[in-house]
Amino acid sequence: MSKYKCIIFDCDGVLIDSETIAIGTLVEMANLLGANMDKSQSIIDLKGKSFNHCLNLISNRINKLLPEDFESEYRVNTFKAFKENIQPIKGIKEVIKNLKIPFCVASSGPENKIRLNLEVTGLLPSFEGKIFSCYTIQKWKPEPDVYLWAAKTMGFKASECLVIEDSVSGVLGAKNGGFDVYGYTEHDYKNELEVLSTKTFSKMSDLLGLINNETA
Repeated sequence: MSKYKCIIFDCDGVLIDSETIAIGTLVEMANLLGANMDKSQSIIDLKGKSFNHCLNLISNRINKLLPEDFESEYRVNTFKAFKENIQPIKGIKEVIKNLKIPFCVASSGPENKIRLNLEVTGLLPSFEGKIFSCYTIQKWKPEPDVYLWAAKTMGFKASECLVIEDSVSGVLGAKNGGFDVYGYTEHDYKNELEVLSTKTFSKMSDLLGLINNETA
């Protein structure tokens, strides 16, 4: 029997394959303002970064404040792209179907974005009532607050939970809260997670075996 009693999943890059779409849309909009950002490099550099961090970076590149409607336009553009192109991470549906312990999602994205992407990919029914957004508490990774909130609401201590993350800020946030954290490395472009995470894995199909082999 696994020593963990609850699994806390990140959303983007762990449950759903959304970051390429989101960052690509952001770069397209930024370049219309003269930011001259390379899409491929930005996907590497901005992966796991907060939206405010990305906005500040773009503002610095164009040497002026972004238009007031930039974020609202970004949400419209990304929501459209998500509805047309979003996919679940390969293997995640099998993981969710076969998990024998409680689980939830804790994400830096707004709750309406999380819900949309989970709905489009068919995952929402598994996470109803178990969605925790950094926007709700206005605390972002690598601060641990969203994980601590999720664990408490689910009825568990940090030591009883395992966090699944794919970004440095997410892994650090979990560790800052006293959680074990597995780093999902399929898109760990800079090979940063192995040294930070409790364990790492590159195929989602391997996750159940890792969880079940963890004994207290």
